[in-house]
Amino acid sequence: MRIARLLTLSTLAFATPAIATRPPAKPAMTKPAETKPPETKPSDLETETRAWHQKRIANLTSDDGWLSLVGLHWLKEGDNRFGSGPDNDLIFPAGTPEHIGTLTDKGGKVTLSVQPGVTLTRGGQPFTGGELGESESDKDVLTLGTLRFYIIRRGERLGVRVKDSEAQARKQFHGIPTWPVSTAWRIEGRFEPATTPQKLSVPTVLGTVEDMTSPGTIHFTLNGQEYRLDPVQEPGENQLFIIFGDLTNRTDSYGAGRFLYTDLPKDGKVVLDFNRAYNPPCAFSPYATCPLPPPQNRLKLRVEAGEKRYGDH
Repeated sequence: MRIARLLTLSTLAFATPAIATRPPAKPAMTKPAETKPPETKPSDLETETRAWHQKRIANLTSDDGWLSLVGLHWLKEGDNRFGSGPDNDLIFPAGTPEHIGTLTDKGGKVTLSVQPGVTLTRGGQPFTGGELGESESDKDVLTLGTLRFYIIRRGERLGVRVKDSEAQARKQFHGIPTWPVSTAWRIEGRFEPATTPQKLSVPTVLGTVEDMTSPGTIHFTLNGQEYRLDPVQEPGENQLFIIFGDLTNRTDSYGAGRFLYTDLPKDGKVVLDFNRAYNPPCAFSPYATCPLPPPQNRLKLRVEAGEKRYGDH
């Protein structure tokens, strides 16, 4: 994204008028009108960053955004009965039917048999049972009242992610504090491509390690010190994704690190706009499965830009 150059205001100097030879006039007894200071317009960078953050908040707080997460259940091989009743293998939120159905994991393929009397929909159509896919698209998401649930795969594990548009976290959301927008944190970096795409070992909050593809390394300089970050490129994405940590994680930002996207390199350069550093889903819900910064992406500096810590996370 091209960022317009910031305009600087120059101060005009005026010549001092000649001193009058006659005595000065008697000062007026009425109080002179106060001059109103000129309005300061936000910079283009600040305006664009605010607009970006508003879209980010809109996605986060949408009906099926991360704030609607209310459950994550891992499947065992074979049958997994689910519903709100305590005798189920997977306990769904209160208010849902006591017994919804049975999810069967057989060799990595999941099928669902629905309990008689329970009405589920998939893609807007009634669903009475059958094989389930592994995506968040409408063709795979099941709906029950305000609840949405679907199958996810993490490594060799299969799970059921549950969302509720009436989740308390969504209703009680109160915004995310941020640092002031600053051009000092919009930094041009040098991209050093890998000879061949490298596998980057990325730890997760689940205690597992996921291999992700890294196309190279980003080098940037701040206050005379050089730093590096290894981005990853997700399948089908035309941006680089950076999972990083910094010294603010100890006190001011989310303890497990933050995320940042940047456009693909152009002429060997990338722009790291840390004003757009944002909290991962795990900062808002215990039911997310976030990646964590690999060791080489833990910066030994305070990145005082982007989103701060949310609540007590």
